[in-house]
Amino acid sequence: MPKENVPACPHCGHQMKKWMVPINSTWPNEFFYVCFNDNCPYFVRGWDRMWEQMHTRASYRCRIDPNTGKASPIPVWSYNALKDGIIE
Repeated sequence: MPKENVPACPHCGHQMKKWMVPINSTWPNEFFYVCFNDNCPYFVRGWDRMWEQMHTRASYRCRIDPNTGKASPIPVWSYNALKDGIIE
């Protein structure tokens, strides 16, 4: 079986993790690659940025669509949000 090519986060360089998209989601994917590094500058800066722009206590993590390779944010409301969907 060939080894899967897991991308690195473009913001911190850490290996991303497979995250299962919820069944009731409108996304067509089965999974995304998501950076779960709590020290990633994208995630860390997101807390202040979301407060300044949206007046909400949230942040975002970097996600990559495995079908397109496109990176975009996925919102999170805590450090542990979405971690229960990690596929090992």
